[in-house]
Formats: sequence, C-alpha cells, structure tokens
Amino acid sequence: MPTADDFKQRLSKLLRAAAEEGKSFLEVEARKLHRLVGGYPGRETNRMPVCCSVMRQEMKSGDAILCQPPSGQGATLTIRFKLPRS
Repeated sequence: MPTADDFKQRLSKLLRAAAEEGKSFLEVEARKLHRLVGGYPGRETNRMPVCCSVMRQEMKSGDAILCQPPSGQGATLTIRFKLPRS
C-alpha cells in the first residue's frame, strides 16, 4: 500500500525532471500521481487522501490549485507547481 513518502518521492522526481527539461511549471493531477505510485484505482490500495495531502504539503509560494473536488481531496485535485523549486 502506498505511503505518504512514496507519493512525496514520486512527486519530487516529477518536479525535478520537469525543471531539468526547462519547464516553468508542472501541473499534477492526483489521479495521475496515484497511478504512477500504484494502487489506484482499487478499493484495497486506494490512498487518495494521502496523495492529495502530500500534494498540498508540497505547495509553495507561486503554486496554484487549478481544480479540486468539493471535499478538497479527490482524484481531480490538480495543482500547478512553479519551477524551479526553491
């Protein structure tokens, strides 16, 4: 079952790769991040609240929430992360 650290490591890897490509931002959707880490979709291994929490914790000045479900935690949560990260 994916842990918060699993999500954090994969998100960091995505952000580093985008920065190395010279991108000025990276949009990350919780559904896609969770699929990369594993266990989604699936009843037994679905850790969407943890995934969303990690994404929000990684936000810094200049980042923006582009989309979020009414609960704030769900597959459609999309955050634009500004690059490079400071």
